[in-house]
Amino acid sequence: MSPNKRKQIAILGSTGSIGTQALQVIEEHSDLYEVYCLTANNRVELLAEQAHKFKPAAIVIANEQRYDELKRLMDDMPDVKVYAGRQALDEIVEANPIDMVLTAMVGFAGLSPTIHAVKARKAICLANKETLVVAGELIRDLAAEYHVPILPVDSEHSAIFQSLVGEDYNPIEKILLTASGGPFRQFTMEQLQTVTKADALRHPTWDMGAKITIDSATMMNKGFEVIEAKWLFGVKASQIQVLVHPQSIVHSAVQFQDGAIKAQLGVPDMRLPIQYAFSYPRRLPLSGSRLDMFAQKLEFYEPDLKKFRCLALAFEAIQKGGNMPCIVNAANEIVNRGFLEDRCSFLQMSDVISETMQRCTFSATPDYDTYVATDAEARRIATELISPLS
Repeated sequence: MSPNKRKQIAILGSTGSIGTQALQVIEEHSDLYEVYCLTANNRVELLAEQAHKFKPAAIVIANEQRYDELKRLMDDMPDVKVYAGRQALDEIVEANPIDMVLTAMVGFAGLSPTIHAVKARKAICLANKETLVVAGELIRDLAAEYHVPILPVDSEHSAIFQSLVGEDYNPIEKILLTASGGPFRQFTMEQLQTVTKADALRHPTWDMGAKITIDSATMMNKGFEVIEAKWLFGVKASQIQVLVHPQSIVHSAVQFQDGAIKAQLGVPDMRLPIQYAFSYPRRLPLSGSRLDMFAQKLEFYEPDLKKFRCLALAFEAIQKGGNMPCIVNAANEIVNRGFLEDRCSFLQMSDVISETMQRCTFSATPDYDTYVATDAEARRIATELISPLS
């Protein structure tokens, strides 16, 4: 790429929390980056608003039923191509001008377009953790085959990635993966029996979408990040330690074989890891507040795996391997939605996931088709288990 050419970026999930903050980064560095494509699932009005502002070559709405509505909103911008459907997502990431794809979609839906982007040799800025949770081995092998970099966007994995810069020949002894602990860190089991979705959506430090915020409250989000770290950094689950760190200042750390620990610290601001993925290995100026090291103490606690059983189930899935993480992810998507729709309680979520793990067909050596079939089967089982609870 010419040094004078702006990087062409496709954002999958531009209307979500990560997507909107990525657009802020692009706007701040419009001399370096340009939006080639924006996609959303349902939010046509915001997608159209973003398209009017950033003037991409194309936009995609995954829900085909919203296509006509989006097309009407874009009537005054005939130069922007408008597409709809899951196949359109797979095809748009293959467009020749694209340099980099930010996968900020939520859930299993991010897997297929990520695979297409890798095969099209696009650099991947990975914010869709479910892609590696569901099919980590497949994505790792494809990235190696097509010589595609996977640049982590999750704040924790970006922190690990940043801590490893310059350490190419130094083995990792341990990854220290930090977690805020969510809104229920100090709750008792009795209190957890009656928490509501409104309680769960009040995250103490991060402003995220509803799905990820609920996953943070159950700590399943951290379980997924453990699985993601395993594939991103080539370590065993036994080398990953979760630390509850309520201040969310130390975003994660790496311990080396001499006992030294390197960490990345900063204020909770997702624009930093997004921008670092875009600019790596450069560090660009970033507006916003700076960390005041005198403002608060830093605390670290062991997670309570009895209270936060979802984290324990994620570790269990890693140990089992095969398609078990895919089963956990699918069941979790169902119970997460069930909790948000008041169809199951906070503690029942882990019960349904555990039962789905027992009932779903296990495969020790899954391929892509196995993952698709597993996802469908696990969703069906979890849905059936929730129904009597409704």
